[in-house]
Amino acid sequence: MVTVRVRFRRLYGHLQDGFGMIFYHLAGEGESKRILTDIRLHAWQWDAQNECVVLQGGRFDDMLLRIQERIDRDVSRIGQICQLLESGKPSFHLSEVGALFAPYSRRMSFLWYFVQQIVALQAGERFGTARNYQRALDSFCCFLRGKDISFGDFTAGVVNAYDAWLSDRRVVRNTKSFYMRILRSVYNKAVRQGLARQKFPFSEVYTGVDQTCKRAVSEECLLRLYRLDLIASPMLCLARDIFLFSYYARGMSFVDIAYLKKASIKEGRMQYVRRKTGQTIEVRIEPCMQEIIDRYTALCRHTPYVFPYVTEEDSALSFRQYQSALGDYNRQLKRLGSMIGLERPLSSYSARHAWATAARDHNVPLTVISAGMGHTSEKTTRIYLAALENSVIDQANKMLLEVFSVRQCPVGQV
Repeated sequence: MVTVRVRFRRLYGHLQDGFGMIFYHLAGEGESKRILTDIRLHAWQWDAQNECVVLQGGRFDDMLLRIQERIDRDVSRIGQICQLLESGKPSFHLSEVGALFAPYSRRMSFLWYFVQQIVALQAGERFGTARNYQRALDSFCCFLRGKDISFGDFTAGVVNAYDAWLSDRRVVRNTKSFYMRILRSVYNKAVRQGLARQKFPFSEVYTGVDQTCKRAVSEECLLRLYRLDLIASPMLCLARDIFLFSYYARGMSFVDIAYLKKASIKEGRMQYVRRKTGQTIEVRIEPCMQEIIDRYTALCRHTPYVFPYVTEEDSALSFRQYQSALGDYNRQLKRLGSMIGLERPLSSYSARHAWATAARDHNVPLTVISAGMGHTSEKTTRIYLAALENSVIDQANKMLLEVFSVRQCPVGQV
């Protein structure tokens, strides 16, 4: 009688939050064998006592359920192999079980490979990218109606049908392109690893990025925001302060503000690594920035962080705190935008666009704006500055037409 146990082995990291692999431990007739798998998990995602994944009640639960389903299928398959061997001969070696199971375990579907990419992103603490991949996977799985799909069946026809399915649900073009680019990235990686043959299934769908509405707010709006009396609402006050701090710090992203540590500020300068690009940014702390930092010193005295958004140093726990904080921040910004009379909602990106636009309007060279924002190329900066405000263009047109009208008037009628 062969028993099969599901085990977790840490590959690296600390005991509580380490990253590891699932393997199957077979025992019987005085021998034992390990069957390794390509399943990767964090330690906190695995219940060793019950030998099953731990659902967190969040976005990644669907992925974890797929992993549990894979484990259940593997264990069932190993049991079937053992029964088959037992029926054919009185005794057998566990190595025979492993040999018969190996071809089955190597059959990887597109969705399973997708799940493993998400797990790998989490292991690399790229939680934001993992979340985006999970969104794309959720959408594609909904299109497939719970069915799996092999790499061989992943064709242009399937991709085109998915594109039409998204259109029927009135998913905007940029969101469709967002999903398609992620699917394409996963597919191309599988091709490079020899798991799929390149058939260019995305050649007929849109994978570009349409220009969106300009998010920048004027300097006058920033002044109105600064002058708001928010003493009765600490949450609104915090959101206003962080928005202004982002503007003061050359459009510093909210994620970098939330994770900013006290150790990053020395001798009147702030140095941090942009989470999006990995680029090191150094900013001089101006008096207006120091005033905001000082306002939250007491509130953050027991944490290593400058602002009261993240308290945990564990990467997974701190990311959950960041996600919650970002949602709260954007909700408060929408309220603030309404309070200062903005037609478009204020968002966490608005301060970054506002700084770039103000710098351009004050004749700051593009190269300086690009370096100040931590862009890796001026092409990215030009996206921020691609469209002038219509009011500016209208004013310029009005001036030109007025000059033209004056020239049209006969002499003596001006």
